[in-house]
Amino acid sequence: MGHEVVAEVWRGDFLESVHHGSVVATDPSGAAVLSFGRPDDVAFPRSSNKPLQALAMLRAGLDLDGELLALACASHSGEDFHVEGALRILASAGLTEDALQCTPDLPLGEEPRARHLAGGLAPAPKYMNCSGKHAAMLATCVVNGWPTAGYLDPAHPLQVATRRTVEDVAGEPVAQVGVDGCGAPIFAISLTGLARAFGRLAAAAEGTLEHRVAAAMNAHPRWVGGTGRDVTALMDALPGVIAKDGAEGVYAVGLPTGEGVALKIADGSSRARAVVVIAVLKRLGVDVSKVEHLATVPVLGHGRAVGAVRPALALAG
Repeated sequence: MGHEVVAEVWRGDFLESVHHGSVVATDPSGAAVLSFGRPDDVAFPRSSNKPLQALAMLRAGLDLDGELLALACASHSGEDFHVEGALRILASAGLTEDALQCTPDLPLGEEPRARHLAGGLAPAPKYMNCSGKHAAMLATCVVNGWPTAGYLDPAHPLQVATRRTVEDVAGEPVAQVGVDGCGAPIFAISLTGLARAFGRLAAAAEGTLEHRVAAAMNAHPRWVGGTGRDVTALMDALPGVIAKDGAEGVYAVGLPTGEGVALKIADGSSRARAVVVIAVLKRLGVDVSKVEHLATVPVLGHGRAVGAVRPALALAG
């Protein structure tokens, strides 16, 4: 309860549906400067937590950089280079794909999934969109001499360190611990805390571990998402920006000037996420002309656009 209408679904000139949600933008100090709904209520950030988890691994001694660090932050599409990258992370720690404990799955991307099925291949952990994160978690365990067998246990030293890092950059305590879709622990924080954390990462000084995460994501956006993904398009078009989607309608963005944005679509739908993010970035004065195609999502009728998902008027300003 308390969410507001943040997106509208128009079929022609008829308002067919609405999406409720909560949205927040924070300034460089971490204070909210724009909010809709109840952004101080806690939520599971889902995969938007991954850059914070990657930071925790670096703080624990993992030596990862560039495209492979971006892959550790990814919900990747399962393209060949994503899968090969996850295996490279494992190999650097003397491990094989047998060590992965993420859920066996098909590739997330439509084209890689179709090729996978056409080839008669079975679901496997390495194809799962979180395999880069899991490979990096395992490599972090090896670096520290921690057991790899129980790395998904919330009481494992890796997950204890991860929780500590999430609380540090979000500036608030974790309110709830759950199990994410990939089997790893997921830590609930407020949307305000999530926005604050992304702003801190994106604006971190060069030479810090926070900057290392942000720089890897922005320099290698295809490794964070994949071909045709909105997070990839956003980071590719906006220098210094970091963006991460999450399941159940979550999205987070950090700007190099220190502002952060976080949102959750209340019904868990993904179709309105990018629409709402672009509207908020416009409100913050960000030039989004290179990603204007993300500002609406087509509503189809007989295979052609007959309407669009648009930001609610109150959000569009």
